[in-house]
Amino acid sequence: MTEIIPYVRRYVEETRDALGDPYLGEGISRIVPILLDARAHDRTIYFFGNGGSASTASHFVCDIGKATIRGDGKRFRCVALVDNVESLTAWANDVEYARVFSEQLQTLAHEGDVAFGISGSGNSPNVLRAMEAAKGLGLRTVGLTGMGGGKLKGLVEVPVVVPSNNMQHIEDVHLMVCHLLTAYLRDEAPSAHR
Repeated sequence: MTEIIPYVRRYVEETRDALGDPYLGEGISRIVPILLDARAHDRTIYFFGNGGSASTASHFVCDIGKATIRGDGKRFRCVALVDNVESLTAWANDVEYARVFSEQLQTLAHEGDVAFGISGSGNSPNVLRAMEAAKGLGLRTVGLTGMGGGKLKGLVEVPVVVPSNNMQHIEDVHLMVCHLLTAYLRDEAPSAHR
């Protein structure tokens, strides 16, 4: 049991290191105006990712949709493409898994909407295809990634690249980014933009 404590300390220190870079504040400051603009103009924000990133996408939709309601009733219109099980499995089974998000965007999205992709490696084929489709449809694009950014970094308007190659630390920070955005939009943005 004594070897557990040093492991826990090391894990926490490595996660803390991944949070210490200026990229985090810079990323948040670039994402907030995109999200506020989407809310102001009744645009839809589409969130998506795979595995743990799918969970983060779904979690963020719940948080941003419920916790950020303004006094004037203005809400974020947001959708987690990972939660549409019927469409996701139909596209995966009948066409290919790499198109499960891009095809949903082709059906649902309108110019000016936002595509918010999450991929720890930055190289998930379905996230990349979705961003390519989003750009073709005239959507704003945001990507959370790690491991140097992968291909996703160059495909999106605002990439937030966690400086780590450890998937657990990357996913920890991605969830923190989503909580930070939710908290800021709840606590600061409404009073700052009335």
